Amino acid sequence: MTDDLRSAAEAWLSEDPDPDTRAELQKLLAAGETAELADRFAGTLEFGTAGLRGAVGAGPNRMNRVVVIRAAAGLCAYLKAKGLTTGPVLIGYDARHKSDVFAQDTAAVVRGAGLDAVLLDRPTPTPVVAFGIKHLKAVAGVVVTASHNPPQDNGYKVYLGDGSQIVPPADAEIAAAIAAIGALDSVPRGKDWQSAGDDLLNAYLDRIAELVPEDAPRDLNVAYTPLHGVGRTLVEGAVARAGFAVPAVVASQADPDPDFPTVSFPNPEEPGAIDAALELARSVDADIAVANDPDADRCAVAIPDASATGGWRMLRGDELGGLLGEFLLSSQPDGVAACSIVSSSLLGKIAASYGVRYVETLTGFKWIGRVPELVFGYEEALGYCVDPEAVKDKDGVSTLVRVLQLAAGAKAEGRTLQDLLDDLAVKYGLHATDQLSVRVDDLSLIQSAMSRLRATPPTELGSHTVERVDDLNEGTETLPPTDGLRYTLSDGARVVVRPSGTEPKLKCYLEVVVPVTGSDVASARSRAGEDLTGIKQALSTTLGI
Repeated sequence: MTDDLRSAAEAWLSEDPDPDTRAELQKLLAAGETAELADRFAGTLEFGTAGLRGAVGAGPNRMNRVVVIRAAAGLCAYLKAKGLTTGPVLIGYDARHKSDVFAQDTAAVVRGAGLDAVLLDRPTPTPVVAFGIKHLKAVAGVVVTASHNPPQDNGYKVYLGDGSQIVPPADAEIAAAIAAIGALDSVPRGKDWQSAGDDLLNAYLDRIAELVPEDAPRDLNVAYTPLHGVGRTLVEGAVARAGFAVPAVVASQADPDPDFPTVSFPNPEEPGAIDAALELARSVDADIAVANDPDADRCAVAIPDASATGGWRMLRGDELGGLLGEFLLSSQPDGVAACSIVSSSLLGKIAASYGVRYVETLTGFKWIGRVPELVFGYEEALGYCVDPEAVKDKDGVSTLVRVLQLAAGAKAEGRTLQDLLDDLAVKYGLHATDQLSVRVDDLSLIQSAMSRLRATPPTELGSHTVERVDDLNEGTETLPPTDGLRYTLSDGARVVVRPSGTEPKLKCYLEVVVPVTGSDVASARSRAGEDLTGIKQALSTTLGI
């Protein structure tokens, strides 16, 4: 162990206010865990457009009270420098390890900086903060959450007063303010913050209930899981206020648990994550199964499907995006629909059919949520914005209620969500999507793969020729630069390759478009599946990781 590494660890110990992380660091020092210590002190956890996210633990390259206090102080310095001091900073948190402590530290720093702080009095879904910023006329919002990351992680998400997540240049300016913070003892902290609870939550639930017309059908049998997250209480309240029967809930996943004991990965997109919900759906003869991720800003939906293993299948994010887009835009003559560049091209065609303007954005709701005049936006990773006037972010609770409205309306006509998907295929062509995701331990592998793709782009993928390559690092006429590559293929197919912004993954997004002859959607779906498999195999070989 070098003297510099030991000195850095000892300096950290001298100012860390958390006995848990101090004890952890002392144990690592005593055991001579040089590699682990070197990783923890290799740099600082980077603050960007996703805020902060990382494993909870001691050291500047982890999530802990030192890092959070400095982040909060930097945010306050930024707000004061911009003159954004006329409203409170709203602070929420999920049920992960240390979330409540990090939220209290943030409130203390905000008050110490002379700004007003409002701290939610219980673990709460992330969209409540996005709603509360506008409702309370806050100048900013913070949510302590790692969303659907593994149990060891936590995070720090920042919103500004428009209710949207931060984007450049605000992220870089806040990061610079964080870097300028001196010793932790120099950060003043107060205690007299305000609390928010029932009043704010009731306002949020009342707004969601207003989305469903009084004469809308409501007969629906629903199975639900919050995946050990914080969604259950508000989902049950929102569903009841909207006039639907309260869903059957997966008992083993009903209550918040930061260890997520029944799932290997607390993300409804991951294989097996909603198996318990599907088992419950079968046992109660449900019409539909729904799930939230742990901070309830995402919504997953599964439907009966006799051809699927177990008789149920989960809808892809793009399938639900198409269903909601058709449902909402068919009665929305004005405004803008938006989705990210990695989402299906179907929404653009739906918008055009109803004379609604369409915008394509970079990945993430930090971009989608701030589209002017937005009426509906989504991204394929199960994020949907169905009420932008109230929540300019993805919202798994209001989306869930909208899905129940859509499914109940179909049921009243003797139809299903699968029937509605078939209608979309007949009307617009079958838009089938898939994803190839490669998780790595060494982030350099991702950059190496991206460099190889830029140096030697493929000319064919599966049965398709590559007609055009867009290096998104260079930006486009409508998109700012981002690390990614977009391949336009023959016959309307496309592939987008990009590093994940929140996880150590290289993510590839595939789409094919197959015309439907007459009403033979089954044949089109079979052809699309074969087509996607061919592209995925070719792409996997091309990536070489």
